[in-house]
Amino acid sequence: MNRNLSLIIIFGLCVLGPCMVFAATAYASINALGRNPSSAPKIFTAMVVALAFAGILSFIAMLIVFQLFSASQ
Repeated sequence: MNRNLSLIIIFGLCVLGPCMVFAATAYASINALGRNPSSAPKIFTAMVVALAFAGILSFIAMLIVFQLFSASQ
């Protein structure tokens, strides 16, 4: 397989992974708020922390893929 094609596949996974985390976090937090609206501050804090970690990990993974892509040319 071509190196650039494999890097594009890895880049796609780097984008899809955090998207799934965002969707799962939003779904779980909306369900939790529907069951117990009084716990909104705790749910919001946990949701923000999870989204921040997913965003940072995706950003680091994209930087690594860009570095590998630029090194291959």
